[in-house]
Amino acid sequence: MYQKHHLAEEAVTCGTFDEGEVKRSDAKMDDVPANANEQCPGTRSEQAGKTSSCQGCPNQKLCASGATKTPDPAIQEIGLKLSTVKHKILVLSGKGGVGKSTFSAHLAHALASDETKEVALLDVDICGPSIPRIMGLEGEQVHQSGSGWSPVQSYACPPWLMLQYVEDNLAVMSIGFLLGSPDDAVIWRGPKKNGMIKQFLRDVDWGELDYLIIDTPPGTSDEHLSIVQYLSSTHVDGAVLITTPQEVSLQDVRKEIRFCQKVKLPIIGVVENMSGFVCPNCKNTSQIFPPTSGGAETMCANLNLPLLGKVPLDPRIAKSCDEGRSFLNAIPDSPAAEVYKRIVQSIKEYCSIHDEQNTV
Repeated sequence: MYQKHHLAEEAVTCGTFDEGEVKRSDAKMDDVPANANEQCPGTRSEQAGKTSSCQGCPNQKLCASGATKTPDPAIQEIGLKLSTVKHKILVLSGKGGVGKSTFSAHLAHALASDETKEVALLDVDICGPSIPRIMGLEGEQVHQSGSGWSPVQSYACPPWLMLQYVEDNLAVMSIGFLLGSPDDAVIWRGPKKNGMIKQFLRDVDWGELDYLIIDTPPGTSDEHLSIVQYLSSTHVDGAVLITTPQEVSLQDVRKEIRFCQKVKLPIIGVVENMSGFVCPNCKNTSQIFPPTSGGAETMCANLNLPLLGKVPLDPRIAKSCDEGRSFLNAIPDSPAAEVYKRIVQSIKEYCSIHDEQNTV
């Protein structure tokens, strides 16, 4: 079981939220000097001292020399913190709107349906956190244990972070819990977002987990590079890639595949969402988004990747997400739920194989 009474012993050094605007706090990210230019890429970045935003910065010469590119000590700290997490799974998509967060939530629900397993869902989509709504936790807030640290107006230095619980064995963390309102916008540059991700991984006491699902933003941005870097000292099972049958979506997910290959992140498989529509009355299937190039099935065959499943479009999935309920629990006998179950079983088998390989 989780230790629900506390989550971290170190201070969170982020920003403050006020009427939808994120203001810079006095605490700086540890790889952005206090006297740096506004758009500093960070001293450990490969672009440190080389970009146009570095012009005129007093640190430019030192950064360009490479003297500042020392390993981030947080990487080892995160490795230690997550040493009690057996399986870490990233959920990626090339573009937005393909159902990535919906899949992440249902994967977490499905894994947690086994009451012997401890599951957590981490939402690192800093600018578009939808997990609180999907998981029925909208309006929940992060609290300090013991002394009752309450609604998050400013979170410059809270000593603890509290996970939100959907069930006894399913916990969630999202920046959405740190916003005063679901309509508030997080207006942060890359280093600020990366610092938030670092703190989620390092400062939250995840406890002993069987599965940690990480819902990422769409694309191949700073956040993805940060996640891979921060998890480099710990074992990551791999990534599940989400797409739809349209070529415009497949084109973007191919970029995500190249990203995984370049950073040596294993690919567990691909899920095709919105793969046809099953009429709830006659049960006939029709194509909503015709796969002009063969869809995910052809792409996976060409790239020698596993196709985990093709989830049909079901309006009740969206309705369940809006209501903060698990579609798998609400309509377990639907065609989409059956596909979800097969996908989850494939992911569990993949993780089991990795368990066996790691014990050899």
